[in-house]
Amino acid sequence: MVIYPSPIFGPVHSRRLGVSLGINLLPADGKVCTFDCIYCECGFNADHRPRLPLPTRQEVASALEARLDDMRQHGPQPDVLTFAGNGEPTLHPQFPDIIADTLRLRDLYCPRARVSVLSNGTQAGRPEIRAALMSVDNNIQKLDTVSPIYINNVDRPQGRYDVERTVEALCLFGGQVIVQTIFFCGSYRGFDCDNTGDDYVVPWLQALQRIKPRQVMIYTIDRETPATSLTKAAPDRLDAIAGRVRQMGIECSVSY
Repeated sequence: MVIYPSPIFGPVHSRRLGVSLGINLLPADGKVCTFDCIYCECGFNADHRPRLPLPTRQEVASALEARLDDMRQHGPQPDVLTFAGNGEPTLHPQFPDIIADTLRLRDLYCPRARVSVLSNGTQAGRPEIRAALMSVDNNIQKLDTVSPIYINNVDRPQGRYDVERTVEALCLFGGQVIVQTIFFCGSYRGFDCDNTGDDYVVPWLQALQRIKPRQVMIYTIDRETPATSLTKAAPDRLDAIAGRVRQMGIECSVSY
């Protein structure tokens, strides 16, 4: 399992984004997330309870500026500045202000780089969070399925969660959103986790029709998962699902 440094880590090479400098708004010693996904590369929440505080807005800005200055002088140049790390970045109480700081520093040090946010969508209904997400280049929101049963067994929300409300919130972006979905197989505690069949894919496609994202990112397991019985989705299954997305007129990328 991977627990990332905070507030800045990398750069790392992202399958979907290129040379990515990570911005982690969560503590450096554990996870803070509204989900407890069985496939999360950071492990289960219960195994990584943090003791350190969240980084402050000033700490994030200072560390980011120092790293961008170093990269401008010595390389490599980042393709993207990515909010990711040890949980859900939009949970930080100063998230909108940090986004504004990051856009300012990006324009100063690496104006060609894109700013991306990897989010699970649980906070997308909050107007101040939605406004901040609308200001970045790549607003990437997770939607693995629209099945409450699957979500409860695989994404495992930490508190009340209604996937329909999340879909409605994603619709409010007016197309300025990228939907990210993981497909995989295997089982966990007797639950069949294969979400590549029509029972899951057709309702998901119907949700995409409502959301009208500018792009869909499909991927499968790439790193060690805390639930060890999970397996990759077959490339031909991913390609078939991607083809159905493209038939709807939506750009779709696939990472095997």
